[in-house]
Amino acid sequence: MDKLNFAGNWWISGPVWVLSILALALLLRFRAGIARFCGEVSAELRKCTWPWDPEQTGLRKYKVLIDSTVVVCVTTLLLAAYITGFDFFINKLVGWMVTFSPR
Repeated sequence: MDKLNFAGNWWISGPVWVLSILALALLLRFRAGIARFCGEVSAELRKCTWPWDPEQTGLRKYKVLIDSTVVVCVTTLLLAAYITGFDFFINKLVGWMVTFSPR
């Protein structure tokens, strides 16, 4: 029985074992649906066009992918800077309004 108690006490090991058994039961209960879902995902991925040219070799093969990644990163940084600036402005505005409000 001590081999089942992996955490040193049953307050941790017990719920982990119960959740593991529950997860296994759910997996066995819905295995047909899970298998169908995985099959459908596989079929849809075969239909996809990937953002690289299979004819190219080396780093040029991933040019579109790299360009798209750079655009996403730059856009994310610009959006973060805009939100940070707007938050700073609103923070200062509300602070100013609270400071000068009549009491």
